[in-house]
Amino acid sequence: MVPEDSTVSIIKKFFELNPTDAAHSLESLSEEEAVVILKSVSPELSSRAFNSLEPHFASNLLSNLPDEIAVQIFGKMTVPRAAELVLCIQRQEEREKLLEQIGPAQADQIRKLITYPEDTAGRIMTPNVVAFNEKMQVGEAIRKLRSMAQKGTALNYFYVTDSNNSLKGVLNMRELLLADEGALLDSVMIPKVFCVEASMDREKVIQALGGRSFISVPVVDKNNHLLGTIRTDELIASAQEEATEDIQKMFGAGGDERVFSPIMFSMKKRLLWLNINLATAFLAASVIALFQGVIAKLTALAIFMPIIASQGGNAGAQSLAVVIRGLVLREVEPRVARKVIIKEALLGLINGVAMGVVAGVVAWFWNGNMFLGVVIAVGMVINMVSAGIAGAGIPILMKALGQDPAQSSNIILTTVTDVVGYFAFLGLAVLFYPLLVK
Repeated sequence: MVPEDSTVSIIKKFFELNPTDAAHSLESLSEEEAVVILKSVSPELSSRAFNSLEPHFASNLLSNLPDEIAVQIFGKMTVPRAAELVLCIQRQEEREKLLEQIGPAQADQIRKLITYPEDTAGRIMTPNVVAFNEKMQVGEAIRKLRSMAQKGTALNYFYVTDSNNSLKGVLNMRELLLADEGALLDSVMIPKVFCVEASMDREKVIQALGGRSFISVPVVDKNNHLLGTIRTDELIASAQEEATEDIQKMFGAGGDERVFSPIMFSMKKRLLWLNINLATAFLAASVIALFQGVIAKLTALAIFMPIIASQGGNAGAQSLAVVIRGLVLREVEPRVARKVIIKEALLGLINGVAMGVVAGVVAWFWNGNMFLGVVIAVGMVINMVSAGIAGAGIPILMKALGQDPAQSSNIILTTVTDVVGYFAFLGLAVLFYPLLVK
């Protein structure tokens, strides 16, 4: 079905004024419906919305659009965004088919970008960079800059390189305009430019930029050859996106899932971890089953079991959040990992004693048995100590194994606190059983 003319006008205006909102609206539709909408909008407007679409959904839309429209939309994207969508295409032949239909220069840039590991400076850089040879005269450089400005080229920093494309300096516009037109650029440039290597991790790039108010940063290879630039606002935006992805991963959702992601896509991302969570729930239930005899005789135990488990889960989640943040900010290095785990265990002990005393006193007055209070208090201490160790140890271990420390850490943590909490509490109840039935 093709939208009517009046509807098309409204859609075009929506895409023009609110491309991000338009992207979110597309994500709430099926792929077939989204394709119909995109066919009624110019490729230029569509490409704006594509910058905000969930990558997998966007690549699926490109596959379902007519080739001529898909190529036009793809060709108008920034190189980093285009590279991100190419990586979402599973089949190599489909990737090459799409790349062969756009300009060879842009295709080569995309091919280079996708060779860099994820979350490195090279993956998120823009290959287009304004650079002049150090032996160029000032007058010629000014004329070239004027020509680029007239063509609408975005001009922020202008770099100076040698004949081997090695980064030598950066030009200050004021100094350039005031210099003699016959002077060479190497005499007016600012040497020793701050730059980052293409292989540098994105988080390290952000740390290195701390306190520096640059609009963009040059990216070089290990031999100092200029490769491209990274805009600091885009870098910060990508870091913020990664942080939100980590929050989703902690709870077993897909990092690339959005609010309006298609139902089947969201289901595929969540179902595996839901099944893992179900398995761990059965594991915790099996611990309870070991003590069903004593629970049947002392029903008060069933009342206090959730308290022990939930307090351990909350304490562990606190440790987990602090340590994951420390890993992201590079505060937690392998040499201090043991110290961090011991600190969280000690904190769990102190908080466990404080919470255990309160819970124990409440249980004593509620049930009238002092030893039930003792069992609850000691069980609380054991579980909160184990929660501190697990909350700190799980992300550190995952990082050491080369895995994302946020990936479903909360599910693993909950399993530990439930199993340890139930086993400690019910095990103590068995030991104190003669005193609990008096």
